[in-house]
Amino acid sequence: MAKVELKGIGKVYDGNVRAVDNANIVVEDQEFVVFVGPSGCGKSTTLRMVAGLEDITEGELYIDGELMNDVPPKDRNIAMVFQNYALYPHMSVYDNMAFGLKIRKTDKAEIERRVNEAARILDIEKLLDRKPKALSGGQRQRVAVGRAIVRNPKVFLFDEPLSNLDAKLRVQMRAEISDLHHRLKATMIYVTHDQIEAMTMSDKIVVMKDGKIQQIGSPLYLYNHPINKFVAGFIGSPPMNFLTVKIVEKGGKLIADEGSFEMTPTEDQAKTLKSYIGKEVSFGIRPEDLVYTKTPTPNNNMQMKISVIEPLGAETHLHLNTKTQSVIAITAPDNKFQIGDTANFTPQMEKAKFFDRETDLTICEVVKSE
Repeated sequence: MAKVELKGIGKVYDGNVRAVDNANIVVEDQEFVVFVGPSGCGKSTTLRMVAGLEDITEGELYIDGELMNDVPPKDRNIAMVFQNYALYPHMSVYDNMAFGLKIRKTDKAEIERRVNEAARILDIEKLLDRKPKALSGGQRQRVAVGRAIVRNPKVFLFDEPLSNLDAKLRVQMRAEISDLHHRLKATMIYVTHDQIEAMTMSDKIVVMKDGKIQQIGSPLYLYNHPINKFVAGFIGSPPMNFLTVKIVEKGGKLIADEGSFEMTPTEDQAKTLKSYIGKEVSFGIRPEDLVYTKTPTPNNNMQMKISVIEPLGAETHLHLNTKTQSVIAITAPDNKFQIGDTANFTPQMEKAKFFDRETDLTICEVVKSE
């Protein structure tokens, strides 16, 4: 397989519209890297530049150490799986998978060997004679992946391949693509707007916003050490809660005052927050890091009113309101609540984050990419 390097890659469309700005990404050999971000953040454009489907305005792209900026897509030895599968409706599954090899004049016996091997890996051997219209969405996706496998490419590119599938099938296909990655030991770049896909499938995540890379790192590293408020809110489901608090000093201690309640930062957090005394900051706490208590705790007690209850079986999500703000908390299903009840929660302060209100950067730790 191959290493992929993007060095200062940029894309500017007519009218000086900048879709991607100074992207520096290294995808190591056999690594599974996911580009994630909201619609319009530039992730698909970046992938298409790697594929050669978009011209590169700025920077350099290397695959396996070779400069690829002006190399045609067919000569890059990559294979791409699209959102809409892009299967030929008049061809059988076998012919769809074999088509790319046929136009390269690959030996017939070799084509048959590769197609049958890919069909075996993807468990679609019984579908080879069918036309795409006779297949389910999941089966079509397997065929599209199979068409990529037979090429034996250096790099696999996936552009939101699961977005057309129902929720249950998406979960199944996530596992199948992850398993495929381990079995093929392939270099894969995968684009999605779904952060759950990014968290569960990748070795490394590239978080993008407005054409710019926000942070690169392993899933758990980004979850635990977000560099800014955007990454903190994008990685994790349900997303991190954010409350505006004012840093004040009381009795020689720093306090984060929400207005309805007060919280005491940890010693390490307090050291950095000293320069914010008298200022407002954003306090971030994940729903799973809010601990329900039947009675108020003497310290860091968040007392809030329940506005929405979402029972999900293994857990219950509560939407809670302070006087002016709202949060989501996760509780055990055996806790009985009613809408309008007042509930007490204690934030695990060692897991809380504070963000500068002007820059949105994380305040209380030095965050490095992993």
